[in-house]
Amino acid sequence: MILSDSKIRELIREGRLEIDPLTEDQIQCSSVDLRLGREFGRYEGRDPIDVRKGINGIKVLQVEEFIDILPKEFLLATTVEYIRLPANITAFVEGRSSLGRLGLFIENAGWVDAGFEGQITLELYNANSVPIRLYPGMRICQLVFASLDREPERVYAGKYMGQRGVTPSKIHMDGDLP
Repeated sequence: MILSDSKIRELIREGRLEIDPLTEDQIQCSSVDLRLGREFGRYEGRDPIDVRKGINGIKVLQVEEFIDILPKEFLLATTVEYIRLPANITAFVEGRSSLGRLGLFIENAGWVDAGFEGQITLELYNANSVPIRLYPGMRICQLVFASLDREPERVYAGKYMGQRGVTPSKIHMDGDLP
């Protein structure tokens, strides 16, 4: 079941759901808007990324005023907000329609597992033929919360737990790579 604004507020008041910082105008009827942080990651170089070896060639940028995402460019970004989900709540990350209409794709693999805690790393892609200028602090995406039918046997405790700032892929830590 998708949570309503009143249920989101109730969970925040009870301390079961944390979103910090948060203002009342970020809470929508069935979601919470998250804002764009100041840190971005840009992949550089021409060598292939080997999923077994970890990520190199990523340049982390601190931006004060704005950042232009070039046509067909991929960037990592982070949210201003740090979140903590209880064991029985999951969240979907959805891009804002107003930005999608400019050709900006916003993801984070789309899913935040129950029990996750940290800032959200976003994957941004400009599908347009012109640069798109983004400003730190602007609303960039929204979290839609859903209640699980029961508390899971294993709450999220993965490799991205507690992340702050732009966090590149940690796929090289997966134990199932051939």
